[in-house]
Amino acid sequence: MIDPILDLFRTTLFPIGFVKVTLIDILDILLISFILYKLYCFMRGSRAAQMFVGLVLILIMSLLTRLVNMSGMSWIFDNLKTVWLIAFVIIFQPELRRMLIFMGQSRLVRYFVKVSSGKTFDEIIKAAFELSRRGNGGLMVLTRDMGIKSIAETGIPIQAEVSSPLLVSLFSARSPLHDGAVIIKNDIIEAAKCILPLSQENNLDAHLGTRHRAALGLAEESDAVIIVVSEETGKISIAKDSRLYYDLDEDALRAMLVEAFKFNSGK
Repeated sequence: MIDPILDLFRTTLFPIGFVKVTLIDILDILLISFILYKLYCFMRGSRAAQMFVGLVLILIMSLLTRLVNMSGMSWIFDNLKTVWLIAFVIIFQPELRRMLIFMGQSRLVRYFVKVSSGKTFDEIIKAAFELSRRGNGGLMVLTRDMGIKSIAETGIPIQAEVSSPLLVSLFSARSPLHDGAVIIKNDIIEAAKCILPLSQENNLDAHLGTRHRAALGLAEESDAVIIVVSEETGKISIAKDSRLYYDLDEDALRAMLVEAFKFNSGK
């Protein structure tokens, strides 16, 4: 049963010079193209994107020199293979780390492995209550499965690991980025000073301000979880699934985050 299928994939579709192109070759090219495209999309917006394009061009030149039998250039590229590997790891170390985090947080991995995001939750919760203690407002968006790239693009790119001191400093009254929301995706702070859509809910309590209305607005349009720290009262709320949960203590906040992301809190 398997052999006829394999023979079908190995059947020559058409020749290109002395190269016989099979269905396996087409699938191989499509898969490599998809991976390279996804890598570029992942790195786009960072300084490594231009270096990544340069590396792809060098690889293409290596293939071309081999196809046209340029022995001198082929020898140079062959001897640079080891150097390329080391340079790739060094140059793209931050992006590789982010990519591993992204893969670890994917739905497929989470289905088979119970991934703990307790450290990130700890940092976010610590930042929320520190902002409350200082009397500073805060708006933190935690993305889930639905992308909110258009929202992130309204702010300033950050691309830093989540930490309580960084979040507190971003929402400090003296920070130029304190207005708007912070976008957190896969344990990474993607952007700050982002603009959220305002909810048109007429029954929202009068004492709730613009931050709460913005949080609820995004919760109505996406599956994101939004944490709100009130500048006036210091109370902490969560907006998710088109609902607003007001005045949460630390245990309630942690429980809602764990439930929303289906993670093991590590506590």
